[in-house]
Amino acid sequence: MYILIILLPLFGFFSGSLFGRFLGYGVCFITSINIAISFIFSLLILQDVLTTGNTYQIFLISWIISDSIAINWCFLFDSLTCIMLIVVTLISTLVHIYSIEYMSEDPHLYRFMSYLSLFTFFMLILITSNNFLQMFVGWEGVGLSSYLLINFWFTRIQANKAAIKAMLVNRVGDFFILLALFIIYYTFDTFDYKIIFSIIPLVTSLNICILDFKISIIDILSILLLLGSMGKSAQIGLHTWLPDAMEGPTPVSALIHAATMVTAGVFLICRCSFIFENSSLSLNLMMFIGSITAFFASTTGLFQNDIKKVIAYSTCSQLGYMFFACGLSNYDVSMFHLSNHAFFKALLFLGAGSIIHAVSDEQDMRKMGGLKNLLPFSYSTSVIGSLALVGFPFLSGFYSKDSILEIAYAKYTFASHFCFYLGTISAFFTAFYSTRLLFLVFLSESNGNKIVIKNAHENGWKITFPLFILSFFSIFSGYLTKDLFIGFGNHYWSSSIFINNSNYIIADYEFLSLTPKLMPLIFTLLGIFLSFFIYSFELENYLSKKKIQSFRIFYTFINRKWYFDRFYNQIFSQKILELSYFFTYQKVDRGFLEFFGPVGIIRSTKNLYNYFKFYYSGNIFHILLLFLFSLILLIFIYLLVYIL
Repeated sequence: MYILIILLPLFGFFSGSLFGRFLGYGVCFITSINIAISFIFSLLILQDVLTTGNTYQIFLISWIISDSIAINWCFLFDSLTCIMLIVVTLISTLVHIYSIEYMSEDPHLYRFMSYLSLFTFFMLILITSNNFLQMFVGWEGVGLSSYLLINFWFTRIQANKAAIKAMLVNRVGDFFILLALFIIYYTFDTFDYKIIFSIIPLVTSLNICILDFKISIIDILSILLLLGSMGKSAQIGLHTWLPDAMEGPTPVSALIHAATMVTAGVFLICRCSFIFENSSLSLNLMMFIGSITAFFASTTGLFQNDIKKVIAYSTCSQLGYMFFACGLSNYDVSMFHLSNHAFFKALLFLGAGSIIHAVSDEQDMRKMGGLKNLLPFSYSTSVIGSLALVGFPFLSGFYSKDSILEIAYAKYTFASHFCFYLGTISAFFTAFYSTRLLFLVFLSESNGNKIVIKNAHENGWKITFPLFILSFFSIFSGYLTKDLFIGFGNHYWSSSIFINNSNYIIADYEFLSLTPKLMPLIFTLLGIFLSFFIYSFELENYLSKKKIQSFRIFYTFINRKWYFDRFYNQIFSQKILELSYFFTYQKVDRGFLEFFGPVGIIRSTKNLYNYFKFYYSGNIFHILLLFLFSLILLIFIYLLVYIL
């Protein structure tokens, strides 16, 4: 049963990729049923772990045995893995069912379904690994799968660019993960989680000397793991691939943002809590990175017009909350927000896909409007997802996001209060752009093409059923699972997450005063009402302010994503291209390599031919004389070599 959870998605991939032409529409059922069975088995394992508290290691086969290193294909099933299994397999099952109808008109549906199963398989490899090297296989596998899915419509130039960008940006983070793996093997002589985590206290005093400065090896390892996680989880600086990944089909966006790729970085940090808890430097750095990412992404979403990009930036913002929760040493709260976020973010993306599907694949919110009565079910799910996202009381996001902010305030340090206030302001912006999305798509006057709006209609059950299930979890998952994840005195995470006693503040936030508890809620409600007021009653005044120079500068700065893409293109990409052309291409390829390569050989042969042609007379006497001298020279060389 344990191994089948991982292998069933792989069987689904092979059924679609190798036998799709023979199985036809059956590929959709095979892939969906396989993932659904994996979800059922995951529920059984979770029940076992909850009732017995056991941790299981399943040995499959030896992989690398060389000298002192022995690495096996071995799978770990503990409390952290079980939660991720439920999230990944449930969301993936719903996305598979959704895709059957959403992609039904695509001629390459079977290839798409097989790619989804491959994506799920590699994510399951990542979360069930019991060593870092096996984890890295899944880590690279989800990167490969994201490239294939983002570039699924490979005839579109923008899809090509987005897929290459996602691959390259993630390669930066993967480079730091590789460096971390080298340091892990250098320090511990193994990649096994349990061995490494058990002897961490013995190596905390080890230092590496860099430029006459002694730096703790645990600090270096933690920072490298953090930088690697930033690439997958799209933290500020390495976030630019995430909005462009919207070029792929909408089910891909839901799978990437809700359950697989972007959650891999947060999962790795929670898995390595035994390492991070011994590095206060990396924890503080993680706090600042997460809070700044949450603020940056929430502001960038304010003026985006593509419905999927607005939701994409909200993902980036929520990942920032998860990161600074880990920086506060509250990995359990981070996992709580990760699981809640998976449900309402999948709901938002699949709901957006339902809307896009209904209005002839239009994604610009300015060309929608008036869809509330035409798409009542999609409107309901979008409202539920948006309210859960902003942390409206008693929905799933309220329990987890507010817990993160309250814990940040309860730590009573400058860094934690900085994160609290920045996170609270981010909650205001999140509420603003979420309400803006609902207003532009559903509540405003219709701005779309008459024929498109006239033909807008709800979709079939394969699309509405996943939306219904996700709506249920978006409402109730926070309430139902709060005690499991962050309940006081809860021992669920005892074997998989480690928190130093000095960093354990889960009890303190229960006794906070009312003001910091209500502040995020007040800012959230203020953002909702301000957005509704502006777009309902002051829209003309708001649009007229775009003519003011100062507001236009601010609007352009936010709308163009803080100029991160321009900065990378002009400073890095353009310079690298120029260096590649003027040095690598002209000096090395066209210069050095060609001089000693084909061009040089041809030129030298031609010059040698012209030289001998000048001395060639065609006289038989001269030819025999040259032959005699050559023979004498060869005999002399042979005797010289023989004597020596």
